[in-house]
Amino acid sequence: YHINLFHLSGIRLAPKEKLEIPVLFMPAEMKIYKAVVVIHVMRENGENWPYEVTGESDTDLNRNVIVAENGETQGILWIYPVNGTPEAPKQKSVVIRCQARQRLEQRVELLLIGVMPDAGNSATADTEELSSTPEVTDGSSATLEFLYELQYQSDEIRYQLESLVGMELVEKEWDTESRIVTLIFNVVFAPSKPMRSEATLVIQCTAGGLWKFPLVFIATEPEVDDVINIEAVGLNKESIVGFKLTSQTR
Repeated sequence: YHINLFHLSGIRLAPKEKLEIPVLFMPAEMKIYKAVVVIHVMRENGENWPYEVTGESDTDLNRNVIVAENGETQGILWIYPVNGTPEAPKQKSVVIRCQARQRLEQRVELLLIGVMPDAGNSATADTEELSSTPEVTDGSSATLEFLYELQYQSDEIRYQLESLVGMELVEKEWDTESRIVTLIFNVVFAPSKPMRSEATLVIQCTAGGLWKFPLVFIATEPEVDDVINIEAVGLNKESIVGFKLTSQTR
């Protein structure tokens, strides 16, 4: 595997002692990598545990014990699956600018470099919360599917932007020779007041690979609503003009 697991043997552990196992992940391509960490423990003196595995024993434990000829436990196995997801280098920020109290609809093109054809791998558990998108076909047997989600740095920013921003994947282009996928999003931004907020568009390919695109949403000062003219009725005398203000929220 490309996930390198260091072979450790003959390590002596005292009761309650912790063991750190180094795992090095150096992906060569944007695809899913899988490996398994296996830990085998035995008594230092070579003796068995008196625990006997029976039909009524815990089924999970039964699968992970090594039983001697006399029925006693000779060793115990712990098996940890490791899934590696390559992540592309941080991309440049995409700035989306709109005047407050206006509505902007903008097409944004994002390039995913190094996309691998789908070899039948399924998405990992980390992608369950991402939004599923239609499949992309390159004209041959390879089919690609992408998941995307807009993530925020804090709940406060989420509350501020969630109702103001909308994103939809509208088009995909797959170049098999260069292995570059172009995703075209339709972004809607309708700010109600001047602001500057950031978010991250996270895109994952089910064949493997993770891309993150920083987005900066900027709302500039709105247009002047109206000009109020006050005509004086005389020197040192008050002139009054009334006007209405309507709240945008409750």
